[in-house]
Amino acid sequence: MNRIAIELIAPDIDSHRRSATGVDFVHTFESGRPGPHVLVNAVTHGNEICGALVIDRLLRTDVRPARGTLTLSFANIEAFFRFDPKRPYATRFIDEDFNRVWNARTLDGPRDSMELRRARQLRPFVEAADFLLDIHSMLEPSPPVMICGPLDKGIGLAFDVAIPRDIVSDEGHANGTRMRDFEGFGDPASPKNALLVECGQHWERAAEQVAWQTTWRFLRHVGIIDPETAAREISSQAPQPQRLVRVTDAVVARTPEFRFAREFSGMEVVAHQGDVIAYDGEETVRAPYDNCVLVMPVPNNVKTGLTAVRLGRIETR
Repeated sequence: MNRIAIELIAPDIDSHRRSATGVDFVHTFESGRPGPHVLVNAVTHGNEICGALVIDRLLRTDVRPARGTLTLSFANIEAFFRFDPKRPYATRFIDEDFNRVWNARTLDGPRDSMELRRARQLRPFVEAADFLLDIHSMLEPSPPVMICGPLDKGIGLAFDVAIPRDIVSDEGHANGTRMRDFEGFGDPASPKNALLVECGQHWERAAEQVAWQTTWRFLRHVGIIDPETAAREISSQAPQPQRLVRVTDAVVARTPEFRFAREFSGMEVVAHQGDVIAYDGEETVRAPYDNCVLVMPVPNNVKTGLTAVRLGRIETR
């Protein structure tokens, strides 16, 4: 695995441990005025630093809702506390992926793990939320993307937030349910809505800025933050026009010989159907259609049996 510079320092969040909610590292603030319950969550994975920096900063600066309710949470704290810059890939999770357990069957079932115990603690706050922003980052250098799920309501919310440029609509993961897809968030009939932002590579300095700007744009859009406060935090630079990419395929590495045909860093467009994307043993992986987008490839971290890249089609709106 290629060594990537650690540009972000994990914040000391121990001062945020105790909470009036009764759940450590989960803080809820009520405005006393009618409005939505909004949850901003970080550290779904223990080595994703940018979200922790955002939540820490919001708490230290006493950000409060002007209406409705705001919950700020650090999720997989056990993995986060074990983060070591000398072994930065080792603490994505302790026992299992925290972002694959978010369905009632798993949460109500008999199975136990460090992540499940924490998810069960956070469940009431996730269930109470009308809007969720889950802040993530990526294993390899790649442009930031907003993961909005398959539903029109999630796509619409991603365009309303207006950053980052690339909006990725997908069906989730076969090996478990993400928090952003839990219950009402994944129900087209429910008014609840959620986004998952991938802010860039885990430890690059730019990821913190993407996380901060996305959070404030999200809070402004859902209408719980004083507009003047939001305006002070949101960059005056106009964002790039967004594009929607609908995931159609997942390319799974079938052999240890899987390799990409050239260097990819994410969200590149392969121009023509049939163009070579990768080689997998004796098989050639080709673009299934023109203008095929490569979503979050892992050229330096391909593992046999796991997804090496997802393929998407650009959709007009």
